[in-house]
Amino acid sequence: MAAIRILIAFLLLLLHPTAATSSDAKRLLATRTALFDPTGALASWGANGHRSPCRWAHVTCSNNSDTAVAGLQLSNLTLGGVVPAAVCSLRSLKHLDLSLNSFGGPLPACLAALPVLTYLNLAGNNFSGEVPQSWGAGFRSLAVLNVVTNLLSGEFPAFLANLTGLQELQLAYNPFAPSPLPEKLADLSVLFIANCSLNGTIPSSIGKLKNLVNLDLSSNNLSGEIPASVGNMSSLEQIELYSNHLSGSIPVGFGGLKNLRSLDVSMNRLTGQIPGDMFTAPRLASVHMYQNNLSGGLPATLGTAPSLSDLRIFSNQLTGPLPPELGKNCPLNSLDTSDNRLSGPIPETLCASGKLQQLMLLDNEFEGAIPDELGRCQTLMRVRLQSNRLSGAVPPEFWGLPAVYLLELRDNALSGKVDRAIGNAKSLEKLLLQDNRFTGALPAELGTLGSVEEFKASNNSFSGPLPRSIPNLSLLFNLDLSNNALTGEIPGGLGKLKKLSQLDLSGNHLTGNVPPELGEITEMNSLDLSRNDLSGPLPAQLQNLKLTHFNLSYNKLSGAVPAWFSGIEYRDSFLGNPGLCYGFCGSNGNSDARRHTVVTAVASILGASAIILFIGLAWFGYKCRLHEIQMGGAGLDDDRSGSWELTCFHRVSFSERDIVNSLDERNVIGQGGAGKVYKAVFGPQGEAMAVKKLWPSGAASKRLDAFEAEVATLSKVRHRNIVKLACSMTNGASRLLVYEYMPNGSLGDMLHGENSTALDWPMRLKIAIDAAEGLSYLHHDCMPAIIHRDVKSNNILLDADYGAKVEDFGVAKAVGEDPASMSVVAGSYGYIAPEYAYTPHVTEKSDIYSFGVVILELVTGKKPMAPEIGDTDLVTWVSAKIVQSGLESVLDQTLADEHKEMCDVLRIALLCVSDHPSKRPPMRSVVTMLLDVKEENKRRQMAARTSGT
Repeated sequence: MAAIRILIAFLLLLLHPTAATSSDAKRLLATRTALFDPTGALASWGANGHRSPCRWAHVTCSNNSDTAVAGLQLSNLTLGGVVPAAVCSLRSLKHLDLSLNSFGGPLPACLAALPVLTYLNLAGNNFSGEVPQSWGAGFRSLAVLNVVTNLLSGEFPAFLANLTGLQELQLAYNPFAPSPLPEKLADLSVLFIANCSLNGTIPSSIGKLKNLVNLDLSSNNLSGEIPASVGNMSSLEQIELYSNHLSGSIPVGFGGLKNLRSLDVSMNRLTGQIPGDMFTAPRLASVHMYQNNLSGGLPATLGTAPSLSDLRIFSNQLTGPLPPELGKNCPLNSLDTSDNRLSGPIPETLCASGKLQQLMLLDNEFEGAIPDELGRCQTLMRVRLQSNRLSGAVPPEFWGLPAVYLLELRDNALSGKVDRAIGNAKSLEKLLLQDNRFTGALPAELGTLGSVEEFKASNNSFSGPLPRSIPNLSLLFNLDLSNNALTGEIPGGLGKLKKLSQLDLSGNHLTGNVPPELGEITEMNSLDLSRNDLSGPLPAQLQNLKLTHFNLSYNKLSGAVPAWFSGIEYRDSFLGNPGLCYGFCGSNGNSDARRHTVVTAVASILGASAIILFIGLAWFGYKCRLHEIQMGGAGLDDDRSGSWELTCFHRVSFSERDIVNSLDERNVIGQGGAGKVYKAVFGPQGEAMAVKKLWPSGAASKRLDAFEAEVATLSKVRHRNIVKLACSMTNGASRLLVYEYMPNGSLGDMLHGENSTALDWPMRLKIAIDAAEGLSYLHHDCMPAIIHRDVKSNNILLDADYGAKVEDFGVAKAVGEDPASMSVVAGSYGYIAPEYAYTPHVTEKSDIYSFGVVILELVTGKKPMAPEIGDTDLVTWVSAKIVQSGLESVLDQTLADEHKEMCDVLRIALLCVSDHPSKRPPMRSVVTMLLDVKEENKRRQMAARTSGT
C-alpha cells in the first residue's frame, strides 16, 4: 500500500511540471498523498507554479536554504491516518507540530532519528500503544516534547526524563499503567504530567530542578508527603498538586519561592497547620488548599501577603480568626473560607484594594457585626455569610451594593431593618435572609429590583404590611416570608407574577380575603397561607392551579369548599377554619328552614345518584359488549380495551378516555429507548399533555422497573426545572405516564436539528443554568439524593419560553438503594462517565460528567458522537483541540460576540468531565459557577454602556 502511495506521488510530480523538484518537496508530496485530508488543507502543495516548498502553506524553511524544510505547522487541520515515514526523511526539520488532528496508530519511532528536531508536538490525537524505547536514545536536540491527551498506554516512559536537552516534558492525560514518578529528571522548565496514573511518592530529588517553572502533577494517585525540597526550586511559578492522595503537613519553604504565583494542593489528605512562611512569597497570587484536613489557626503572614488575590481554603478544620489586616496589603478578589471553624470578627480591610468580588464565609463561627467598610465595596458580586454567629444591624450601604447578585445572610443573629438603600442593588437575584432577628417593615424599594428571582426571609420578626410593589418583581419564582409578624392584606396584583412557583406567607397576621388572582399564576407549585387571619370565601379561581403543596389551614375562611378540593390530597389543607363547610352549608334560619334545606339537598342527591346509577349500568353494558367485540376482533389496539388504573400526582382536568384516545400514530411527537411519546389535546381550551407509552413485554421486567422508577421519582420531586408528572395509568397491556407538555421539544432536537439557529448564546446559557438547577435539586435537596443516570440533551425539555426541565427518570436511583441495583451500566453513548470502565458502583458524579457533555454541546454546537469530530467522542475531541489552539478553537462559530462568556462556560464543562470523579465539582457548585458567568457578563455589559456614555 505504501509503495502505491509513493508511486502516486511520483506520478503527481510528472503530471505537474510546475511542482517543486527538491528532495524535501518530493517527501512532502509523498506525505500529503499518504494522509487523510478531508478538508483539502494541503491541496495547495505543489500547485500554482510554486517549485520551492518554502512557499507552501504550513511549511517553513531554514534561513539559508530555499528547499530544506525546517518546520511543519500542521496543527488543527483535520488530518488523519498514520504519520508517513516520509516525514522522518526531512533531515533539516526542527519544528514539527501535528497537534489537534486525528492521527492514530503507534508513535513514529523514526522521529527520534531526526538530527536537529527541537520541537515536537503531537498533542490531541489518537496515538496509542507504548512510547517507543528508541525515543529515549534519540532526540539529540529535542527541547520540547508534547504528547498531551492521546491514548498512550504501558509503563510511564521514565526514560524520556533523561533526554539531556529536554526543557519541556508534557505527557499529561494519557492512560499509562500505574507507575511511580521517576527519581531522576532532566533539567526541565515545564513538567506537565497530570492524570498519568502516577502512584507512589514525590521523590525529594525533584528539588534539584532549579530551572523548573511549571510543576503539574495533578490528578494522579500520588501519596505520602510533599517533599520539603520543593522549596529549593527557585524558578517555580506554578505548583499544581491537586486531586491526589497526598498526606502529612505542607512543608515550610514555599515563602522562599520568589517567583511563585499559583499554588494548588486542594483535594488531598493534608493535615496540620498552614506554614507561617507560605504567604511571604512576594508574587503569590492564587492559593487553593480546599478539601483537605488542615487544622489550627491561619498564619499572621496572611495579613501581610502582598500579591494575594484568590484564597480558597474551604472544607478544612481551620480554627481561630482571620488576620485583622487581611486584604489591606493585597489585591484580594476572591475569599472562600467556608466549612471550617473559623471565628472572631470579619476583618474591616477585606475590600481595602477595591477589588473584592467573592466573599464566601459560610458555615463557620464568625461573630460580631458586618463591617461598615464592606458597605462601600462596590465590586462585591457574591456574598454568602450564612450559618455563622453574626449579630447587630446590617450597614445601610451594604444592602444597596450595586453589583451583588447573591446576598445570603441566613441563619445568623442579625437584627435591625432592611434599609431603603436596597433599592440600589439593581443586580440582586437572590436575597436570602431567613432565620435571623430582623424587624420592621419591608421597604417598598424591594419592588424596584427587577432581577430578583428568589426572596426568602422566613423566621424573622418583620412587621407591617407586605409592600404593594412586590408584584413588580416579574422574575420572582420563590417568595417565602413565613413565620414573621406581617399584617394587613395580601396586596393586589400578585397575578402578574407569572413565574412564581412557590409562595409561603404562613405564620403571620395577614387579614382580608384570599386574592382570587392567585389562580392566574399557572406556574404556581406550592401555596401556603396557613396560620393567618384571612377571612371570606375560598376563591373558586384557585381551582385553576395544579399544586403539589396547598395549605390554607388555621385561618377564618368561611363558606363552601369547592367540590374540586374535596379529594384526599386536600384533606389537611383547610383545618382550623370552622366557617368552611363541604357539600352544602346549613341555613342561618330556623330549624324548619334548615330541615327543608337538608331534605331538599338529600332529595337532590338521591335523584342525582339514581341518574348516575342508570347511566353507569348502561355504560357497563356498553363496555361489556365492546369488550366482547374487541376480544373477537384481530388487530385492535389493546390500549382502548380493559379497565385502567389511574394514579394522580397533581390535579388533572382530563379523563382516562381523553388520554387513551390520543394514542394515535398521528400524534407521535417522539420515540426513544423507553417508548413512544404522544401529544394529547383535549378540552375547550385545547389543553395539551405529553403521554409516554412504555414499550410492551420483551423485556417486561425491565420496562416495569423503568415505569416504577419514574413514578417513584417524579411523584415525589417538586421543582420548576424537573418535568411534572401529572398521573400514571396502567392496565394489563400498557403503562402510560402523563406529563406536562413542553412545546419546544428536547434540547437535543433543538440544538442539533433544523432550528438550531433559534438558540442564541444567552438562551443556551439560560438552558444550562435551568438544567443545572434541576440536577442540583436532585443531588442536594432530595432526601435521599437522587441520581438521574441518563443525563443527556434529549432528556432536557424546553417549554414555551425555552425554560429547561430534566425528564426521563426510568433508570434513576436514590442514594442508599440496594448497591446491586446501581451496578448495571446506565446512560447513553457519549455521555457515560469513564468510571464505568472500572467500577459498577457510581455516584452522582456520573450525572455531573454527563451534564458536562451537555454543556459542551451547548458551547460547541456539536453532538457527543458525530462524523465531523471523527472516531472519538466530544470530550476527547474538545480536550485535544484545546491543547494546541486554545479554548476558542472549539466554540460554535455561528454564535458571534460571545466568546469570552462561552470560554468561561467551557471551563466549567471541562471541570465536569474530569476523568476522576473526585475532581468534578458538585452540582450546587456548577450552578453557582454558571450564575457567576451570567452575572460577570452583565457587569461587563454595564461597564461597556457606562464607558460608552
